[in-house]
Amino acid sequence: MKNTISFQGELGAYSHEACAEMYPDMQVLPCNSFESAVAAVKDGRADLAMLPVENSTYGRVADIHHLLPETGLHIIGEQFVRVHINLLVMPGAGIKDIKHAMSHTVLLGQCRKFLKKNNILPRIGVDTAGSAKQVAVDDNPAVAALASELAGEIYGLDVLARHIEDADNNTTRFLVMAPEPERPDAGVANIMTTIVFQVRNIPAALFKAMGGFATNGVNMLKLESYMLGGSFTATQFYADIEGHPDDAAVKRALEELTYFTTHLDILGVYPMHAYRKSL
Repeated sequence: MKNTISFQGELGAYSHEACAEMYPDMQVLPCNSFESAVAAVKDGRADLAMLPVENSTYGRVADIHHLLPETGLHIIGEQFVRVHINLLVMPGAGIKDIKHAMSHTVLLGQCRKFLKKNNILPRIGVDTAGSAKQVAVDDNPAVAALASELAGEIYGLDVLARHIEDADNNTTRFLVMAPEPERPDAGVANIMTTIVFQVRNIPAALFKAMGGFATNGVNMLKLESYMLGGSFTATQFYADIEGHPDDAAVKRALEELTYFTTHLDILGVYPMHAYRKSL
């Protein structure tokens, strides 16, 4: 299947929204798991995969950092989606008709003020778009869904209330994964490089490894650690840095990092999203 991008979730999910915003001319392929979305690219059913990696409110997306190094795919871009929560209802239903609102447990926790003000009880659904789909199937005017406007359009629901989230800056970052790397040229501005590495088991290894970025003036935008295989001694680090691996300063920093690591993998080199300029 050509000109197709895969994502985890039902049609109308925020991942679907990310696909539609970044690649409006591509067909979308919903999948039931992150692994399935990756597999769709590896077996040729999709050209790209859109994977959420972190949220400004809830931090990193569970399991993604473990999955990324194992996919065999390459990061070629990033996308940011402002997570607007909407109250989706059966056509004709009013606010006084709604007794329950269904959505993913994370989304339910992001609009407590609105639900409390309107005496609406939360109901846990499988996910956001899946909840919208279920509300449409059940055809019960007393039950609403909390999801994207796109989900409302797909499943024939009315938007009774828009942007009801408690926080006004809730944003999810997505990574675009491809079978082959699409590295921009070195020396170009606003380039990101994503790496994963394990440090050697020696005193102050991480401190020494990070020193190369400081001395070479390389900006590290993100650094996270996570355990491998349930071990308390094997720790892997995920990092986003500004610049291209072939830029002189970045090259020197990575060379110094290599000395203090047992392995280092570059997951992708890609353009920095314009959203970062507004932060």
